Amino acid sequence: MTQASLVIVLIEDDPAIRLFLRTGLGAHGFKVFEADRGRQGIIEAGIRKPDLIILDLGLPDMDGVAVIKSIREWSAMPIIILSARSAEQHKIDALDAGADDYLTKPFGLGELLARIRVAMRHSLSSPARSQDNVFTTGALKADLIKRQVFIGEREVHLTPIQYRLLSVLIKNAGKVLTHQFLLKEVWGPAYRENSHYLRIYMSQLRQKLETDPAQPQYFLTESGVGYRLKV
Repeated sequence: MTQASLVIVLIEDDPAIRLFLRTGLGAHGFKVFEADRGRQGIIEAGIRKPDLIILDLGLPDMDGVAVIKSIREWSAMPIIILSARSAEQHKIDALDAGADDYLTKPFGLGELLARIRVAMRHSLSSPARSQDNVFTTGALKADLIKRQVFIGEREVHLTPIQYRLLSVLIKNAGKVLTHQFLLKEVWGPAYRENSHYLRIYMSQLRQKLETDPAQPQYFLTESGVGYRLKV
């Protein structure tokens, strides 16, 4: 799939932002369909079957989180949130509902385009993940069948929990994962509030797999929200 063929449904009630995105994304070869209400956006998503949705949370007829949940009932298409709501809990709510990424207004077109590229790589299971379930990004390589992890040619031993955390990040590579999601997936529902577990094990992964753990290139922190494995 080439960028020029990508179809985007934009659900945004601000006419100025719709014009900005219609012009900017159109200039980069995207075909944009617009909706200024949540319910209309859900219908557009169903009709157009877009490659990606850009969604504002503060819509006149329904909350954006409800739009995400509705779309997630029938589609896994990438959803990027654009919102003036900057509180961390709003981001967490949207991501936990199924959004792939979150940009706070005001934002730059260049940053949005970069997030679109990441979301599409994740949606296509990433070219970094081949049919034999070997994931690669930079010098990091993980064979999910053999349960082997390498940095360059050097094999790195991980504990079972470290490997489970890495596996969840790989399966969602490029996507922002909230603390609560990672805790539930790695440790179970009873550990959703034990964020210190996650900090400890993420630090351990960085120590083992990053060249400079203080400036990670793979395991990125989304401040107050969660983590992202960069692809």
